[in-house]
Amino acid sequence: MFAAASGLSVANVYYAQPLLDALALDFGISHAAVGGVVTATQVGCALALLLLVPLGDRLDRRRLMAGQLLALVAALIAVGLARSTPVLLAAMLAVGLLGTAMTQGLIAYAASAAAPHEQGRVVGAAQGGVFVGLLLARVFAGGVSDVAGWRGVYFCSAAMMLALAWPLWRRLPVLAVASNSMSYPRLLLSMLALLRTEKVLQVRGVLALLMFAAFNIFWSALVLPLSAPPYEFSHTLIGAFGLVGAAGALAAAWAGAWADRGYGQYTSAAALVLLLLSWIPLSLMEWSLWALLIGIVLLDLGGQALHVTNQSLIFRTRPQAHSRLVGLYMLFYSVGSGLGAISTTVTYAHSGWAGVCALGAAVSLLALLFWALTRKLKPGVGFRA
Repeated sequence: MFAAASGLSVANVYYAQPLLDALALDFGISHAAVGGVVTATQVGCALALLLLVPLGDRLDRRRLMAGQLLALVAALIAVGLARSTPVLLAAMLAVGLLGTAMTQGLIAYAASAAAPHEQGRVVGAAQGGVFVGLLLARVFAGGVSDVAGWRGVYFCSAAMMLALAWPLWRRLPVLAVASNSMSYPRLLLSMLALLRTEKVLQVRGVLALLMFAAFNIFWSALVLPLSAPPYEFSHTLIGAFGLVGAAGALAAAWAGAWADRGYGQYTSAAALVLLLLSWIPLSLMEWSLWALLIGIVLLDLGGQALHVTNQSLIFRTRPQAHSRLVGLYMLFYSVGSGLGAISTTVTYAHSGWAGVCALGAAVSLLALLFWALTRKLKPGVGFRA
């Protein structure tokens, strides 16, 4: 249930990626600026991580999830009804806000429900659901938009989320309400103290920022060359490219289990090398679609393994602050995703696909260098039992 709910929630944040060309046409937005739609969603993600996700350390998680789910349904309907660019951007911001709050709240929920010795595996399984949802989001959005238009994507998602409400309420485990007596303002201020004192969070957060920037540099730009000549692929076919990265979902459990055994640094190194190498076949897309498929597998495998390893290591630092820790960590992710989305569409407009791949490779190399420089700053960061 954690994996399924997390996957359906996170999908809402990514539906827009394969629809950017349709949104640009419908609202009269240029290709250079249409990345702002994804950026608006990521702004909502950042607000959720700062303002909503930390509430899981203070309130009944089950009731919190229920309220956020119903609000998300309303936001999805608002996107489907949008008739102007400002309304679209505002509704996308709300989808990012509530979709992220639910997804990351569920990840922290899973971490709190798991025993310490299996936390990495359980978080990896839930994160695997998130990754499958992310992949299926592109396929679902492409297929539904070809049949019912881009608005149909958001109306269908609203119906699915509403159908999820009752089984989610019935099946999520009941945990003791956190004995956190801090007021809401103090709860938010405590996040600054965590960010200032937790070295693991600082290092892993920067790695997440760079990794997700590289991730979004690729996925936010892919629809632009594939929907144009000579390919002129449908949204369904473009979205199906995301399924190639399904190996990343398998990496989630693998990386989490290895982090439980104390090998977090080894999985980090392997993941970052894969992330960097992926840009070689991705850059060959204009000559071979097979090279594109190989690059997608490497990109998703490396990114997912690093993401799960990061979360596994961070959750071990403060068991009583899981929601705040995941909120702070994913704030780095949100900033990186937003920067990646807006920079890649601008880069594509000026330098084409070669420029996009050069940008992604540079960011991936920077992530690998940062890990190499910081891997010895925190003794025992692997948390070997």
